Amino acid sequence: MIRRMAIDERGATRPVPRFPDGFLWGVSTSAHQIEGAADLRERSVWDAFTAEPGRVKDASTAEVACDHYHRYREDVALLAGLGVDAYRFSVSWPRVDAPHGLDFYDRLVDELCAAGVRPVATLFHWDLPVALDWLERDTAARFAAHVSRVADRLGDRVDKWITLNEPAEHTLLGHALGTHAPGRRLLFDALPVAHHQLLAHGLAVRALRAAGATDVGITNSHGPTWPASREQADLEAADFYDLLLNRLFADPLLLGRYPDGIEALMPGDVEADLKVIAEPLDFYGVNYYAPTRVGAPQGTEIEFGGISMPAELPFSVRDIEGVPTTDFGWPVVPEGLTELLTGFRDRYGDRLPPIVVTENGCSYEGVDDQERIDYLDGHVRALHEALEAGVDVRGYFVWSLLDNFEWAEGYARRFGLVHVDFATQRRTPKASYRWFRDLVRAQRQEGTRTG
Repeated sequence: MIRRMAIDERGATRPVPRFPDGFLWGVSTSAHQIEGAADLRERSVWDAFTAEPGRVKDASTAEVACDHYHRYREDVALLAGLGVDAYRFSVSWPRVDAPHGLDFYDRLVDELCAAGVRPVATLFHWDLPVALDWLERDTAARFAAHVSRVADRLGDRVDKWITLNEPAEHTLLGHALGTHAPGRRLLFDALPVAHHQLLAHGLAVRALRAAGATDVGITNSHGPTWPASREQADLEAADFYDLLLNRLFADPLLLGRYPDGIEALMPGDVEADLKVIAEPLDFYGVNYYAPTRVGAPQGTEIEFGGISMPAELPFSVRDIEGVPTTDFGWPVVPEGLTELLTGFRDRYGDRLPPIVVTENGCSYEGVDDQERIDYLDGHVRALHEALEAGVDVRGYFVWSLLDNFEWAEGYARRFGLVHVDFATQRRTPKASYRWFRDLVRAQRQEGTRTG
């Protein structure tokens, strides 16, 4: 693979290709990872998870995190300085359930609007109230009621909504493998969690439409699946992995059906539920980080990307050799984004709504983070290649604005454009912050010249 660099062989910065007018440039965060102020919300499954010894690698919690709850004005000023069009944040269900919890999001949205930054609200980003359980069908209906409450309060200013963030990861890591909250190790008995989240999404779409929303989508994490070899066992293992991580969540939303063999494993009246799950979307959010190389099971439990992969799984995840890796050990493969998006276009055709890349980013240490600049530069160029290939892509959001609480990794991984000193809460924009600011500015200036 040839790594795409921000600097060419003569040392000059290469301009990023021109994106269409109206293309949405933004950054993303999530409530549990940045807000802190745990005493001003109800408990979530992540609060219970992090209280258990050994669950988080540095034994930390998100009780304070980035203290965004108290410092949101400072963070909105960083967004304004960045010059982005939009900010994707999540609304904490446990905070909304607390007294005056929605008041915080009122203040945040007002501050964003005053700064000229479009608020994009994600309604569930893994922080389920501790009393609820995605194994229970009723949680889907409870989520729809929560969505109605939020939309009634914020819908006069928020016009772009995301129902769920990455139900695949929440199912796999939280319920099948137990490495994320709520920490269950159910393996394939976790499939009802996937179905109930998808049902919750469909009910949430209906609730948002009833509240007058006209720009509604979901965010799923996707990546190409690469077989470890052309041997039949590796091909079959890779196909099964792709089904679990990609098609299991995209097919019901976009085609109104589960992949072959899956529907019989799901609970309830699946045929009726699929009509709800497949409510039409205005956009489809894609979080992209890397492809996955998959082969036949190897008979032993392995550690991969910080995740323990049980021996009994019918596949094994392998290293992608010959490519750079981030500080997290994730492979850097920008062209995988082009492959993913063109593949989605080919698979789903006119059933695929416009795509927004709602997360793309990397973990690197340091404030002078040239490696992050190279990473983002390569992926923005790969995204443009997908546009040129005819994929309808409407936006790109960097993960993340701030270094934050990185789930089971604690504070050991830094994905932010802004460095956070967690002892003092001091924010320091990184070199990548300035690079992304200049990219957005250049795109606007080019649009002005050609408009």
